Amino acid sequence: MRNKQIHWPLLCLITFLLLTCPITLFAKASVSTSGLLVEYLSNPIGVDNPNPMLSWKLKSLDKNRYGQKQTAYRILVASEESLLHRHIGDYWDTGWINSGQSQQHIYQGKPLQSDRSYYWKVKVKDENGNEADWSPSNHWHMGLLQQSDWKAEWIGSETLFDPAQEDCNIVDPWFRKSFQLSKKPQQAFLHVASVGFHDLFVNGKKVSTDVMATAVTDHTKRARYVSYDIGPYLQKGVNVIGIWLGTGWSIHGPYVGKHRPNTPIVIAQLACYAHRHPGAFDQPFFRLSTDSSWKYKHSPNKLLGTWDTHKMGGELWDANEEDPDWNTSKYKDTDWKKAVQYNPKLKLSWQQVEGNSVLDEIRPISISMINDSSYLIDMGVNFAGWTSLNLEGKPGQRANIYFSEREGEKMTFGIRSGYIFDKTGKGTFTNRFNYSSGRWITIEGLTKKPDLNDIKGWLVRTNYTDHASFSCSDSLHNWIYNTVKWTYENLSLGGFIVDCPQRERLGYGGDAHATCETGMLNYGTAAFYRKWMEDWRDVAGTESIVGDMYDASFARKAVMGGRALHKGILPHTAPTYMGGGGPAWGGIVVSLPWYYYQQYNDVRILKENYDLIKNWMEFLDSHTKDGLLQRFGGKWDFLGDWLWPNATEEGMNNDSPQNLCFNNLYRIYNLKTAIEIARVIGQDQQVELWEQQVKQYTEAINEAYFDTKTVKYADGAMGNTTMALLADVVPQDYKENIWEQLEREIIVQRKGHIHVGITGGAMLFKLLRDHNRNDLIYSMTSKDTYPSWGYMKANNATTIWEMWEKDLPGHSLLHSSFLYPGAWYMDGVAGIKVHKPGYEEFVIEPPAATSTHLTWVKAHFESPYGTIRSNWKRTAGQLAMEIEVPVNTNAILKLKTADQIVIPVDGKHIQLIREDKKERIYQLASGSYNF
Repeated sequence: MRNKQIHWPLLCLITFLLLTCPITLFAKASVSTSGLLVEYLSNPIGVDNPNPMLSWKLKSLDKNRYGQKQTAYRILVASEESLLHRHIGDYWDTGWINSGQSQQHIYQGKPLQSDRSYYWKVKVKDENGNEADWSPSNHWHMGLLQQSDWKAEWIGSETLFDPAQEDCNIVDPWFRKSFQLSKKPQQAFLHVASVGFHDLFVNGKKVSTDVMATAVTDHTKRARYVSYDIGPYLQKGVNVIGIWLGTGWSIHGPYVGKHRPNTPIVIAQLACYAHRHPGAFDQPFFRLSTDSSWKYKHSPNKLLGTWDTHKMGGELWDANEEDPDWNTSKYKDTDWKKAVQYNPKLKLSWQQVEGNSVLDEIRPISISMINDSSYLIDMGVNFAGWTSLNLEGKPGQRANIYFSEREGEKMTFGIRSGYIFDKTGKGTFTNRFNYSSGRWITIEGLTKKPDLNDIKGWLVRTNYTDHASFSCSDSLHNWIYNTVKWTYENLSLGGFIVDCPQRERLGYGGDAHATCETGMLNYGTAAFYRKWMEDWRDVAGTESIVGDMYDASFARKAVMGGRALHKGILPHTAPTYMGGGGPAWGGIVVSLPWYYYQQYNDVRILKENYDLIKNWMEFLDSHTKDGLLQRFGGKWDFLGDWLWPNATEEGMNNDSPQNLCFNNLYRIYNLKTAIEIARVIGQDQQVELWEQQVKQYTEAINEAYFDTKTVKYADGAMGNTTMALLADVVPQDYKENIWEQLEREIIVQRKGHIHVGITGGAMLFKLLRDHNRNDLIYSMTSKDTYPSWGYMKANNATTIWEMWEKDLPGHSLLHSSFLYPGAWYMDGVAGIKVHKPGYEEFVIEPPAATSTHLTWVKAHFESPYGTIRSNWKRTAGQLAMEIEVPVNTNAILKLKTADQIVIPVDGKHIQLIREDKKERIYQLASGSYNF
């Protein structure tokens, strides 16, 4: 064998190149992918959008690096997880796409099929073009895409609701079906829709930890289904599916119709597959659907009350009817009745929002004796949710359980439950299909005093994630922030925000102005609000129902109150129809989509609701004369602001110039927001038309309501001054005067207090937040005398009240009215503000040193791109900051020139954009900063 000579010059050249040239072939990326979501949910089951939206976040693998971002991505979607492991996307392989987009990817692969699972993952390239590792595989399961995919029948009991009864006459029914399987399925999905609530059991075990399914919806039009993976619960041989129905919203008056029985009903459909990953042409080896062959029996549970205002009641549990084996295969159901088959005209659609969960355990702080058989329990906090009570009483006798928001009152708003003892005289009351609201519990009919350990409570709400935290140097502001958040959570059971959880449980549009930005800036509510906007589309074309809600002639008629209805008319609540309101109540269908778009950069919310918005504007135009909106509807249909201080004495429902002025100004604000929406989605012709209307309406309102001598709109009330500035109708020469007037009213006339209500207050805070008037908001939120949030704290409130007054009878102490500070703490005090929709670029702007007396703030917000952190501290006039900018984003840092803080500009990751006498503006690349 001949020896090979080494080519030393060539070897030296190669060595030199390896040592001096950057090596990118095997370089490690600086980021990883995480937080994969489909339709804003993690691994959802039941998706009925044929083109679902996919999103992900990036995480830094090196906390000391700056400017990290995505420069390209590749998405794989496969029909089997094993294909994904081999990096094969048989349904969608985008290939490498040069883009920094990590949000809002609309699926564009092969057509998706009903009742099939799909698996996906994503890989990205970082700022240097280095490939990151593949994300972990995620999945979603499609629901039933076509109505024709549903082969099941609706079933229920024969008992129909009798509204004449003080308590509901329907006993919540059990349904069951026994069936044989030749083998254990590798995959099995059951889709369940119910009018009323439901729990699902398979072979004696409850499926899912969710409670009170499904989300609340308009049952004159649709029912929502929840999909369950029940494969792990099934076995070869005999199996039993049990469904427990709860009456709930099935008897809500506005949902009454000839096409649907006034009783809880359910439809369910099961498909079992032999393979874990059935292919496109695989057929299930077993199917099961609800029909009249299912059997039913009364359960131990029954609704108390009639699910009406002041009559939401609670639940009555009869322990003598308990049967723990009712949903098992060993149970004999020979004496059960055959299910009644019904044929309601309802569209079936996916729930599309997180289910309700039992959260935040609450323990009582005291139990005191009232008499030998009655006891008073103080839970320590006002809350809406469930309770578990271990009780002892006389066999066969009933213990009555009353809930109250007010100390010294046995019951408020008719919230009550009951427990009938069996022969043992011992038992546990636990909620199933209703919830209570209050702080104090009175129990009558006991033979033994409960122990503290016998009592538990829980918050029950839609299980969205908490996306923010805030704390500061002032205990009052910490109390306001935490109490606002606690109140918001107690209002959000069922996929919409109620005004109050005890008296009405209605989804008021006017109140939503006070809650929606607080919700979006503190929680992961993207799926939540998208669902609620679908509810608003469902109720469109019908006016609000005020009065006897069991008059079936009201529900979804084209003519009401003798008037032909405009297609754009809206009730004041959704999906609940009932209650009073005004233009700001229906106007939420414009404001909420726009706020949502700013938060999530999801243009679908604008497109899906554009016709709703356009029809609403046309409805208002139909009540316009000489450029001014005229009063329309009945007594409760043209409210302006609501529940300002002393409002009940002054009279809120009136035709005063103040009220007419407010609603006209709100209409212009609504219209200008609609213009921005139309502009984003390319409706240029409509933009031009609406801009002409804005000009016309602005001229009309200034002529009718603006007094140039006093420089006031109407009576110069805080609400009207606010709306004039927010709607931007003030002539340029008078703007400074109007601003001075607003400042003077807050600081001088009201001595730093607020003097607006629900809608006026939400609009006031929106205006002041937009203009960085943290000084004025701080003044109003720092007071502890009437009217203020501090006044509530001083009066031992644990939730935010409905009215500024405490002692007026009949109003709620847990309400949506005044939750708007929750948004200000994030974008005003922490200074985290959206700049580009979806937070691809955002602003961090701490308040000026003179605008608050706070010395430090710590806050974070989980944006669609990741965690934004804004911590600031002032010591002896010097500002220090800790800032976190998520990967794939930029921050605009705005500082007052007077702030003594050193920003080390490097021209790359920290750039000085602008500097003048008032402020300095920097751009920060992604990374963690300490200044």
